[in-house]
Amino acid sequence: MKALTKTEFNLPGQQSVYHGKVRDVYNINGEKLVMVATDRISAFDVVLPEGIPYKGQMLNQIAAKFLDATTDICPNWKLATPDPMVTVGVLCEGFPVEMIVRGYLCGSAWRAYKSGVREICGVKLPEGMRENQKFPQPIITPTTKAEQGLHDEDISKEEILKQGLATPEEYAVLEKYTLALFQRGTEIAASRGLILVDTKYEFGKHNGTIYLMDEIHTPDSSRYFYAEGYEERFASGEPQRQLSKEFVREWLMDNGFQGKAGQTVPEMTPAIVQSISDRYIELFEHITGEKFVKEDTANIARRIEQNVIKYLQA
Repeated sequence: MKALTKTEFNLPGQQSVYHGKVRDVYNINGEKLVMVATDRISAFDVVLPEGIPYKGQMLNQIAAKFLDATTDICPNWKLATPDPMVTVGVLCEGFPVEMIVRGYLCGSAWRAYKSGVREICGVKLPEGMRENQKFPQPIITPTTKAEQGLHDEDISKEEILKQGLATPEEYAVLEKYTLALFQRGTEIAASRGLILVDTKYEFGKHNGTIYLMDEIHTPDSSRYFYAEGYEERFASGEPQRQLSKEFVREWLMDNGFQGKAGQTVPEMTPAIVQSISDRYIELFEHITGEKFVKEDTANIARRIEQNVIKYLQA
C-alpha cells in the first residue's frame, strides 16, 4: 500500500498551488479550485510524519456524497470529482472562520469544561454536565481560520462581527446553514446507526452568494459515536465507541504528544499506520452504507494528474 503525501502538478491554467495540512489546492485561471485530498494526516495542528493509505480517497468520497446530499439546504462549491481523491469546485472567497457545531459535550469542549470553563465562544454551558452528554440543543462554537503553522483560536459571534469577519446578515446565513447541515448530517448518521457528535463547516462567497466549501461530515472534520450502547456507556461513565480522528489524538497523548513545543511525535510503525487506515475504512463503510473500493495505488500522482487534465481540457 502506498500513500500520497505530496503533489507537484502542472495543470492547464494553473495560477498557484497551496499546500495545506492535508490538502493540496490548485487555482485554475482564478475561477476553479482543484482540491487534492492527500493521505497526509494532522493532529493538534501538526502534520504527522507518515501518510495513511486510502485516507484521501475515503475523505474525498465521503465529502462528495454529503455535498450532493445537502444541495437543497445551501449551494456548495463542488463541480466534479474527476478522480477519487480530487474535487474540482468554484473558487470562493472564504470567510476566515470555521463554524464548529457541537451536539454533545466531548473532546476539547469537555477538557475545558472539566477544568472549570462554563462559557465557550460566548455560549454559556449548563452546570452539572458530564462527558459525552447531549446538549439541550446543538451549540455553535466558531474558531478563527488560522494561517498555516498557527493554531485556530476560539472566537465568539460578537467578536466575529466586531472584527468585521462577517456582516450581521452574512453571519445569520452562516448560522442558519450550519444548524440545517448539522441536522441533515444527524439524520443520515442515525440511519446508519451512528450519532453525529460534532463537526465543522467552512463557507465562502462567490458572486455575492454564500457557498459551503471544503469537506463535510468526514472523520477529519467530524466526530461520530456508535448509537448502539451509547446510553448504557453514558450511564456507567464508560468511554463511547467512536469513529473519528480522536483515536489518533488519544494515541498521541498517551505517548506524550499534544503538539506543544519540545514534544516529539511518537514513532508511527507500519502497524499503527495500518490500524489508522482500517479505522478510516470502517467509518467510510458505516457512514455511506457502501463497501469501500480501494483504488490502484501503484502510481497515485500520475493517475490523479491524468484524470484532472482530462477533465480540465474537456
